[in-house]
Amino acid sequence: MDAANPLLHNNTRDRGCTEAGQVCPFEVAPRGKRSDMKHPSSRAFFAYWDDKRGAARAPDRADIDPAAVRGLLGDIFVLSCEPNLGFPFRVAGTRVCALAGRDLKDTSFAALFDDASRSEIEEITTIVADEALGAIAGVTAAREDGSKAYLELLLLPFNARPHTPVSVTGVLAPFDDECGALSAFTLTSWRYLHQPEKLLPRAIRKLQIARGLMVYEGLR
Repeated sequence: MDAANPLLHNNTRDRGCTEAGQVCPFEVAPRGKRSDMKHPSSRAFFAYWDDKRGAARAPDRADIDPAAVRGLLGDIFVLSCEPNLGFPFRVAGTRVCALAGRDLKDTSFAALFDDASRSEIEEITTIVADEALGAIAGVTAAREDGSKAYLELLLLPFNARPHTPVSVTGVLAPFDDECGALSAFTLTSWRYLHQPEKLLPRAIRKLQIARGLMVYEGLR
């Protein structure tokens, strides 16, 4: 898949794509642009992440300085890439926790979503981690009074290093600051964010990481 080609959109509920796997004819943003990001927190964090990665596909986790994004920390989270545990939160900002009405540390990210969206968010998060490819999504959730709240979800990878746990970061931010605690998070649309480099199949990327391992003979 080339950065110059249209994005393959997997969301069957988006108005512009009525069939799974249909190619959506929207303009792909060049490097440094924010594509379809609408929330200020998403745009600001993506710009910082994009700057820190330089020529790499993604920055190292150590490259992200919390002090540099102090004003965004409430909307930022970090997930551990453990699909069998639903991608548990390692870090969750205060505003993200407030959206769920509880402390999210070590709890499942995927479990925030309703049954219809859970397998989709697990697949999207897996692709973000394995392919070092960002994603932006529209999300709705239910307020306590039953009305809908609208949010934006940004998922961004960290650079995969040998012997280092894989994790992804991102932003979950509502468009209404007074939405209170929410439930039944539902994906309404999503797009993967192209990067200039040609994407590598997951198996090849994993093989390249494995080549960084060293075997010492003669040790007991």
